[in-house]
Order: sequence, then C-alpha cells, then structure tokens
Amino acid sequence: AISSTTIIVKALSELKLKQHKFAQMIFGMLIVEDILAIGIIAILSGISTTGTISSDNIVSTLGQLSLFIIVTMVLGLMTIPRLLAYIAKFKSNEMMLISVLGLCFGICLMVLALNYSIALGAFMIGAIIAEARPLHLIETLVEPLRDMFCAIFFVTIGMMFDPTILVNHYLPILIISLVLIGGKVVGCSIGTFVSGQNGKTSLKVGMSMAQIGEFSFIIAALGASSKVTSNILYPIAIAVSALTTLTTPYLIKLSNPLSSLIGQRCPKFLSKLAHYYTNWVADLHPQGDSALIVKIIGKITAQIIVNCALVAAVFIASVFVASHLDLVFVRYYGAIVHEQLHKSLICGVSLLISLPFLIAAYRKLKAFSMILAEVLIRDNLLKQQTYNARRVIFETLPLLAIASIMSLIFSISSPILPRTELLWGIIGATTVIAILFRNQFIRFQSWLQIELFNVMETNTDEKH
Repeated sequence: AISSTTIIVKALSELKLKQHKFAQMIFGMLIVEDILAIGIIAILSGISTTGTISSDNIVSTLGQLSLFIIVTMVLGLMTIPRLLAYIAKFKSNEMMLISVLGLCFGICLMVLALNYSIALGAFMIGAIIAEARPLHLIETLVEPLRDMFCAIFFVTIGMMFDPTILVNHYLPILIISLVLIGGKVVGCSIGTFVSGQNGKTSLKVGMSMAQIGEFSFIIAALGASSKVTSNILYPIAIAVSALTTLTTPYLIKLSNPLSSLIGQRCPKFLSKLAHYYTNWVADLHPQGDSALIVKIIGKITAQIIVNCALVAAVFIASVFVASHLDLVFVRYYGAIVHEQLHKSLICGVSLLISLPFLIAAYRKLKAFSMILAEVLIRDNLLKQQTYNARRVIFETLPLLAIASIMSLIFSISSPILPRTELLWGIIGATTVIAILFRNQFIRFQSWLQIELFNVMETNTDEKH
C-alpha cells in the first residue's frame, strides 16, 4: 500500500495546503515510502531474473541498491548543480529546459541499463536538481511539462481501468478499497501520534495518505511477471487506485472538521492522556549537550558511510574495467597482459584512488571512537585507568572497523585481487604512500566534502 506522491502533492497543491505542518510531514513519509518501494522493486526484479528468492539475494540486492544510490547522489551533487549554475549564466530558458530534460532522461536510461526501475532514476535526479541554485527558474520552466505529464498520468490510470474488472470483481475491489482507506488512516495516524505529534495533526496525516498509486502498479506488475502474485492483482490494484484517487481530495478536506469534531467529543481523560504523551515524547528528545552529541554522531556516521560507499564503488568499477581491459590489449596490442601483473595494476590503482576516502573514513572513525569512549567510560575511575580504557577504544575501534570494511570490499572485488604475497606488497606500498602524502589526501577529501556541503547549504539558504 504505497501512497501516490503525484496524487497527494497535486491534491494538497490545489487545496493550498502544501505549507502546513501536516503536509510537510506527509512529504517526508512519502519520500520514505518511495525509497522502500524502490527496494521492493529491486528485489522483485531480481526474483523475475533468477526465479528464486533467498535472504542472501535480498541482502545483496539491497546492498547494491544502497551503494548505487549513495554514489550516484554524491557524484550527482558534486557535478550537476554546478553544471546547471553554469548553464544559467547564458540566460537562455531553452538551453536550461533542454539540459534539465536531457539530465532527467539520461539518468533514467542509465538506471534502466543497470536493471533498476526508471522511477529510481527519476527520484534521484529530482533530488539532485533540487540542490541547484537556479531551482526556481527550473521549476518555472518545467511547470507546464509537469502539469502535462501529471494529466497524462491520470489519463493513463483511466485508460488502464477496465470497467468489466470492476463489475466482475466488485466485492474484492470494494473490500480492499475500504480496508486500504481504513488501514492507512488508522496506521498513519497512530504512527504519527506515536512519533510525538498531536491528535489533530496525526489524523490529517492519516486521512491524506489513504490511497495507492504508481509504485503499487509497478510492484503488482513485477509480482505478476515473476509469478510471486496472482495475475488478477494488477487490474485490481488499478481499480483500487482509481477509487481511492477519487476519495483522496474529499478525505483531505474532511480531515480538519473531523479532527476538530473528535477533539470536542473525545473524553477529557483521553485528551489529557494524549496531551501528556505528546509532552513526554517531546521531553525524550535530546536537549542541550546531548542533542549536540547526537547531531555530531549522526553527521560523523553519515560521512563514514558515504566514504566507505565511494571506496566500494571504486573497487566494483575496477572489477568491471578489468573484465574489459584484456579485450582492449588484445585489440590494440595483440597480446594479453600477464594475469598477476594485470590484477596487481588494477588493485594498486584502485587502492590509490580510494586512499582519500579511506583516510577520511579512518579519521571519522577515530572521532566517533573518541566520542564513544567519553560516553562509555565515565570519570568514576582513577585518572590513569580512565585514560587507558578510553585509549583502548580510541585506538583499536577505528583499526578494527577499517580492517572489516576492507575485508568486505576485497571479498566483493576478488576477481581483481592478485596472489596473497603480491596483495600484501600492494597494501604495504599503498600504506607508505598514505603516510607520505597524508596531508595532501586529507586536503583533497576535505575540499570535496566542503564543495558538497556548500552545494546543499547554499540552496537551503536560498529556499528560506
């Protein structure tokens, strides 16, 4: 039951509710649902290809998907906003529009070539372009196209809707629609309330999320093609979507008076209980120094994940390059490079390219370990004992983490690994290079990080 971003955003826009608090929460929930839907689509695509499903396949598919999203987003944020800012200098609306459309279709084609859903490409390029400085110009230029495709989207739903399906299966369609609306209203309302929002906001969120859309179609179609679900599920999903699309604007309009009515009729002890719970959840949020520590830990963790993902991407790309490199040598030089020399070169270059990100990950791990040691080891011991205990965590945790990460990456890139003695020699040489040019690598990675943050923060400031 994946809610339709297109339908909800269109309804909220027409009702002039996009800037309300509950609408902002809905947008966040829609993003999470879309990401989960992309994961489900990737898993179902793998099932349709292999015909089997296992926990290893699911973990591998989700890992590859996460890696692809992280690397594409980082590289896209580093390049595309700069490109669009440069194009904006020409002050040509036609050039800007064509460039944006070219980027959108290009990313979608790339994603399709990698056997992922086009929806994933559209989602990512939208998130990347949202960080561009000329965003307001792009929104103005794309608005007519957006309205056109939005109309086509609803027309397409209507064309896929078969009235005979509604007649022949009216009972399951009606039951599923009622269960869907009731389940989404209750589930989303309770989930929002449990997160600490008041009852009125929670009910508005729940009543606005009560429908399904495009991702549900894709999932139902993939499920039918991979024989995981019945073939009748797809037309039923379309019929349910058509019915719930009709009810969405009315549910959104009804949410405000209904929440007010429930608030008036609700017993006082329940109102007080809900009020106490909301305040209790608000008090659970970290305050002062604790909030700062949580924020720092979150930021450090995100940077570690991004740097490790970039390292993994370098090695995965190296495996792909290595598989085609022999063909290049045969074509242009009429010979095949010695296997061990070939692997040693590819592995060495991969490690060298990865050094800035490995060093950055190690430094962030040390910072994380320092905070962890301060939190775990209190000052109730002798000074020397406290220092030694913190020192153990501070020194060993980053090394163990980096060793584990590299072991995982080497297992992924096993086709390009040379013999053990050669591999240790490459690691030793790379370590020497890392020590000698450590400051240069740190400056390079810091420059990349600053540029990435500047792109995101500049656009955030302009939005506000």
